Amino acid sequence: MRVRNWIAVLVSLLLLAAAGGVAIMVNRSALSAADTVHRADSTELGTNNATLTGQLQLLSAQELAQVLAEHSLSLAEGDASDHALLVLAASKSATFQYGMMLTDSAGKVLNASRATGLPTGDDAGWAPMRKQFAGGAKVGFSSVMTVDNIPLAAVAVPVMVAGVPVGFLIGLNQVAITSLQKYTAQLATGSHRTDVVDSSGTVAASSVPDLIGGRTEAPIVAQLGATGTRFVEYRSGSTDMIAIVVGGLPSGYSYIRTQTKSTFDGAVHRRSQTVNITLLAMLLIGVVAISVLGYRSQVQRRRADERFQALFQHAPDIVTVIDTDGRMIFTSPSSAAILGFEPGMLVGQSVFELVHPDDQASMRERLQSILTDPAGVLRLQCRVRAATGHYRWFDFTASNQMANPALNGVVINARDVSENRAFQERLAHEAQHDPLTGLPNRRRMQDALGSSLRRDPVAVLFVDLDGFKPVNDQFGHEAGDELLRQVAERLSGCIRAGDVLSRVGGDEFVVLMPGVLGPGDVEAMANRVRMVVEMPFRIAGQHVTIGASVGVHLAGPAEDPDSALRAADHAMYEIKRAGGSRSRSRVLDRIGRHRAEA
Repeated sequence: MRVRNWIAVLVSLLLLAAAGGVAIMVNRSALSAADTVHRADSTELGTNNATLTGQLQLLSAQELAQVLAEHSLSLAEGDASDHALLVLAASKSATFQYGMMLTDSAGKVLNASRATGLPTGDDAGWAPMRKQFAGGAKVGFSSVMTVDNIPLAAVAVPVMVAGVPVGFLIGLNQVAITSLQKYTAQLATGSHRTDVVDSSGTVAASSVPDLIGGRTEAPIVAQLGATGTRFVEYRSGSTDMIAIVVGGLPSGYSYIRTQTKSTFDGAVHRRSQTVNITLLAMLLIGVVAISVLGYRSQVQRRRADERFQALFQHAPDIVTVIDTDGRMIFTSPSSAAILGFEPGMLVGQSVFELVHPDDQASMRERLQSILTDPAGVLRLQCRVRAATGHYRWFDFTASNQMANPALNGVVINARDVSENRAFQERLAHEAQHDPLTGLPNRRRMQDALGSSLRRDPVAVLFVDLDGFKPVNDQFGHEAGDELLRQVAERLSGCIRAGDVLSRVGGDEFVVLMPGVLGPGDVEAMANRVRMVVEMPFRIAGQHVTIGASVGVHLAGPAEDPDSALRAADHAMYEIKRAGGSRSRSRVLDRIGRHRAEA
C-alpha cells in the first residue's frame, strides 16, 4: 500500500510539474504575442501621427505658395512694394505672423517684414533647407533657430521665373505657438511624452511645452535622420526608457513618443511574473496537497481554474474562441469589464450579433477565408456593441486553431481602439478645416470643387470682406477673429443645402453652388451674402459695419478647378477695385459676361 501511495504521489507530482511547465510556456507565448501586437499597434499609431504631423507642416507651406500665386514680386533689394506685401501677408497669416523674408537664389536677404529679430545668414539652422532645395525640393524647412531667446523655424518656397528659381519666399513661425504645437499639446498624457524634433535633435513641438527649443535625449539624437519607425531603449538616470522614433517626414523632422519601459510594457509583464511565481508556489503547495489522494483531483481542478482566471481576469484584451458557425464557445472574463456583459452571458451567442450591421458582411467573409487556411491569421477593425447598446471600435486578431484539440475553434484577440481611432479621425478633420471658424479650408474646398465639376456645373462665389483690416487694427486680432467667426456663422445660415462654404484666407471665403446653370440663383446668393455681411456686428462692445466684395464665376462641367477659382478671384478683385461692396451691379455684369462666353 505504501509503495502504491508513493507511486501515486510520484505520478501526481509528475503530472503537476508537467501542468505547471505547460502553463508557464503558455504564459510566455501569450506574453510574446501580446508584446508583438503591442509593438505593431504602437508602430502604426506612431506612423499615423507622424503622417498627420507632416501634413500639417506641408499645409503651412501652402500659405507661402498662395502669396506667390496671388502677387508678383520685383525681387529688387529693399523694394517698397515687396516690403508692403511681406508685412501684409505676415499680418494675415495664421502661421507666419512672426515675419516673412524674401531672398535671392543665393540666400541674400532682399526684403523682410520686420527689421530685427531675424536669423543670421550663417545660422546652422538654414543648412537642412539649403540641402532640400539643392536636391530639387519644392518646399524647404529649416531646423529650429533661436533669436533673442525665441525658438523660430522657417519654411520656404522658391520664386520661379521661366521655370527657374530666382529667389525664395520664407515664412518664420514662433514654434511655441504654432498649430503643430497646439496639436502636439493635445497628445499630452500622464504615461508618455510626444515631441517633434528637427534633424539636429532640437525640440520644435512637445506635449511638455517647457521642452521647446531644448535638446532631446542623446540616444534618440543618434537615431535621427533615418526613415521608418524605430524603437530606442535607453536609461535616464536609474529609469529604463523607450522611445518610438518615426523619421522620413517631408520637413526632415522626426516624430518621437517617449515613456518609461515599465509603462510601455504595462501590466502584462507584471502579471506574467506574478503568474510564474504563483505557478511555482502552487507546485510546492501541491507536494503537500496531493498527500491526501482522495482530495487530489478536486484540488488540482480548482487550482487549474484559478490559474486560468488569473491569466485573463484583468487582461486589457478580450480573448474569444468561436466555432465554425461563429458561435462563442469561450470568452475571457475581461469581456465583463470591457463590454459590460455578465460573465458567461456571451457563451453560445453568435459573434456576428455583437458586430455592427455595416461590418458584418466583411467580417463573415474574412472569417470564412481563415477557416480554409489551417495556419490562417487575419487582422481587421470593426465596431462591437457593448452591453449599453453603444458601439466601440476594436482591433481583431484571429487565428485558425481548429486543428488544436485543446481549442478546436478560431481564437480572436480583441483590443479596444476607440480612443485611438477617434483621435486619428479628429486630426484628419482638423487638417481639412479652418481652426478659427470650423469651416472647410482651401484644400477641402478644392477637393469638393474638383469632385463637383466632374459631373455638374458649379457657381463659384469668391467673397472678400471690405473694411475688415480697419476693424482688426482698431480693436485687435481677437476682435478680428471674433468678427470672422460671426461672418462664417451668418454665411453658413444663408447658403443652400448642398452648397459648400469655406474659408480660404485671412478674410476671404468661397461659396460653391453645384448644379447652378444660370445667373439668377447666383445673383440671389450674392445679394444674400452682401446683405448678411453688411448688417451690423457686435464686436468688443461696439457696433461694427463692414461690406463684402463678391466675385462670381459660372464653371461648366470638366472645367479646371484651379482656373474656375482664379476666375472668381479675379472677378472679386475687379469689384474691389471698382469700390467693393458699393459696386453691386458689377456682379450681375460679370455673371452675364461669363454666361455669354459659355
